[in-house]
Amino acid sequence: SAMQARAIFEAASKVQKSGIQVRPEIMVPLVGFKKELDNQVAVIHDAAEQVQKETGQKIKYLVGTMIEIPRGALTADAIAETAEFFSFGTNDLTQTTLGMSRDDMGSFLNKYTEEGIFKANPFASIDIAGVGQLMKIAVQKGRESRPKIKLGICGEHGGDPHSVHFCHELGLDYVSCSPYRVPVARLAAAQAAVQ
Repeated sequence: SAMQARAIFEAASKVQKSGIQVRPEIMVPLVGFKKELDNQVAVIHDAAEQVQKETGQKIKYLVGTMIEIPRGALTADAIAETAEFFSFGTNDLTQTTLGMSRDDMGSFLNKYTEEGIFKANPFASIDIAGVGQLMKIAVQKGRESRPKIKLGICGEHGGDPHSVHFCHELGLDYVSCSPYRVPVARLAAAQAAVQ
């Protein structure tokens, strides 16, 4: 991670030298323990200090985490003491919460839907009763520790109108999705905002 962080700061420095101000947001994935994030943040800060010393440039940046495993959601208050933002990795959070891979579920998705086990494909639309509750806990706990923490989601759920509406209800700051889903996500966000 030191090499990756250094590359980010070197790139930011080069861009700033050309007259463009940048503010990298570095996201540490798969955090379940505050100590994990603390360790990685120290590595990132060290890399930033080294590059800033070498270049003579001050680089503003944020360090946050992906909430992708249930333990990360359940301990979000502790993690938010270090993280400056959270992004819910809803694809991985769904996999780790349900204990199933979206690659493997094709063999039983239709049966689960027919039997009423799933109301919808949980990899296409957030499972509000399960994954959604973990997100809700993480939002509440994260904001208890850091009231102005920036929160959002990354993944295909960000282009699903039902999921976007749920994210709006949670008070998330942004949704992110693949480019072809952006028009649907923007429309869903606008509809959620006016309801």
